[in-house]
Amino acid sequence: VQLQASGGGLAQAGESLRLTCVSPRIILSTFTNHYWGWYRQAPGKQRELVAQITDGGRINVADSVKGRFTISKDNARKRVFLQMNSLKAEDTAVYYCHAQGRDTGVESWGQGTQVTVSS
Repeated sequence: VQLQASGGGLAQAGESLRLTCVSPRIILSTFTNHYWGWYRQAPGKQRELVAQITDGGRINVADSVKGRFTISKDNARKRVFLQMNSLKAEDTAVYYCHAQGRDTGVESWGQGTQVTVSS
C-alpha cells in the first residue's frame, strides 16, 4: 500500500493543522480492511504512535495529544485525517501515515510530513 501524507507546515502554538493521508491506487475493500494511524518522530527521539483508527472505527490516541488531536477516516474518499488543535512546541516532529492490514499484519508507511510549532 502506497501512502502519501500532506498538510504539515509551520504553525504558532495554539493554532491548528490538519494532516491528510491518501493512497492513490488503493481499492475500497483494501482501505476498509486496514488499520490506519499517524506516528511522529521528533529529532533525537524514537518514532511514537500518535493515533490509530481500526477498521471498525475504534480509536486509540496517545495521552500526550488526547483532547487536542482527532483521527478520522473517510471510507468513501479513502482518506485518513489527523486534526491537530491547540498545537504545542513539543508537537514539532515529522508525522508519518501508517497502514496495517487487519488480516495480514503487513505495514506500510508514508513519506512523512514536517510539522513545526513555534512558541
